[in-house]
Amino acid sequence: MRPDFPFRPASLPFFYGWVVLFVSTLGIVMSVPGQTMGVSVFTDHLIEATGLDRLQISNAYLLGTIVSGLLLPFGGSLADRIGGRRMALLATSGLGVMLVFLALCDRLSAAVATAAGTEGRGLPFVTFALLSVGFTGIRFFGQGMLTLVSRNMLARWWEARRGLMSGLSGPFVNFSFALAPLVLSAWIARAGWRGAWIEMAAVVVLGMGAIGWLLFRDTPEECGLRMDGRPAPTGGEAQGADVPHTSREEPAFTRSEALRTAAFWLVTFAMGSQALVGTALTFHIVDLGAEAGLSESAAVAIFLPIAMVTVPVGFLAGAAIDRYPIRYLIAVAMAAQCFMFVGMAHQDVAWMRAMAIAGWGVAGGFFGPLMTAAMPTFFGRKHLGAIQGALMMGLVIASALGPSALAAFKAGFGSYAPGLYVLTSLPVAVLLAAPFVRNPVASGSSRLPTEGDA
Repeated sequence: MRPDFPFRPASLPFFYGWVVLFVSTLGIVMSVPGQTMGVSVFTDHLIEATGLDRLQISNAYLLGTIVSGLLLPFGGSLADRIGGRRMALLATSGLGVMLVFLALCDRLSAAVATAAGTEGRGLPFVTFALLSVGFTGIRFFGQGMLTLVSRNMLARWWEARRGLMSGLSGPFVNFSFALAPLVLSAWIARAGWRGAWIEMAAVVVLGMGAIGWLLFRDTPEECGLRMDGRPAPTGGEAQGADVPHTSREEPAFTRSEALRTAAFWLVTFAMGSQALVGTALTFHIVDLGAEAGLSESAAVAIFLPIAMVTVPVGFLAGAAIDRYPIRYLIAVAMAAQCFMFVGMAHQDVAWMRAMAIAGWGVAGGFFGPLMTAAMPTFFGRKHLGAIQGALMMGLVIASALGPSALAAFKAGFGSYAPGLYVLTSLPVAVLLAAPFVRNPVASGSSRLPTEGDA
């Protein structure tokens, strides 16, 4: 798949990185069918269609999420080998197939039951297995690979303004995710849950798949360009060659080397803390509100002011990444998480609820820019897919375990507050460690590009 087909990015009158900014943002948005907010609106319909109860559906989703997380490091390595453009086509195709599979899972289970001579909608264990496979697929191809290749492509095209670009992308992603349940609910009302998933599959495969094929490009160097739209190579530098883009050689850590650095684990625990508790709070938001004496509508209404904080903070966080050491920005995000966790434990107190909104908004605003910029800044672009795959494995598993962990504290103590206080130890630990963790490149651990296992 040649980078100059069906057109040459270098021939455009503007830097192609701006196109990359748009299509990478769109790629993340199109992962919604594999995100929790994209699946949650189908839960009641699946319960009715399959005959499984809510716990069984939740366990199938948990199993699928964990398995998809374990597969992500392999998917990231594959993306490094075949390129983000091909991986985008594979991810959109896989997501589309899995959406259709989920739309037909009850009928497939019924067919198995009929073949086994059993009357009814289907064998429960067969239905559970089919749902687990379907959830694994949409989580791996949607939340996992389509998001990973989109973020990585943006990181590979921008360096000096990498943070700013992620800050520009973030608000559109956040608003799209916030609107997704409403859009999908209307879609289901029009086409039915089965029709909505099948139509969604067509949009993902034919729409995003075509955009990926036409507009995705792996790196500026393969297109005869340079990161950030810097002038073309001159003098002894070969036109279009993969040459150093700054005065220093770009690092090229392999995944195994990155895993041996404190910087990798700093980012992973910081982002994992947000994924674990943020998903748990979202999953239990109505019950958390009820514990504080709030109605369902009042409990859910918290997301609007959070989004109003997240959007401007996302811009500021993106710009700050280009100016300040990432470890200090992680420390700010961790402090915000502490306010978020503690505030959510006491929503019945007005100022504590306001503190939770501010903390959640700030932490959420830092999440996208740090996810996009931290790993390429620390470890370079050569094995970025493999490294990001390892990071996302941790995040996906954390997000899967979060709701169960918080529910266990509620069952044991009769309240969510003790669990939230205990979980506050996660950002506190990262906050205390952050100032002492150095950029592996600045500390002299950087590697020049080499061949080897990623």
